[in-house]
Amino acid sequence: MTQLLAIAAGGSIGAVMRFIVSTGIYSWLGRGFPYGTIVVNVLGSLLMGLLYELFLQRLSVSSEVRAILLVGFLGAFTTFSTFSLETVNLIEQGDLLKAMANVFASVILCVLAAWIGLQIMRQL
Repeated sequence: MTQLLAIAAGGSIGAVMRFIVSTGIYSWLGRGFPYGTIVVNVLGSLLMGLLYELFLQRLSVSSEVRAILLVGFLGAFTTFSTFSLETVNLIEQGDLLKAMANVFASVILCVLAAWIGLQIMRQL
């Protein structure tokens, strides 16, 4: 039960932070391309790599701490379902180039960010 409460707490904070970050990015770069979603997904992937390595290899943290940050916060902060919907919308609007750019940027950059996060923590 403690883990479920930790996940719920982390998730609520992650969802609010996703809104704040993506809204800020959209106000800066506009809504012509899903920049906000890409930024939160890349940032979330980087944090996942950093924290995963830190928690499992460097620090001994409780399962509740891992649950609140990795499952709750980052699970709600990243937006794969939003990414999917935005990609479908771009396809339906006939903008296949933007749709493919979104898929490429989101998948490649997020996997790269997670790998970078792991490498950073492994070097420290």
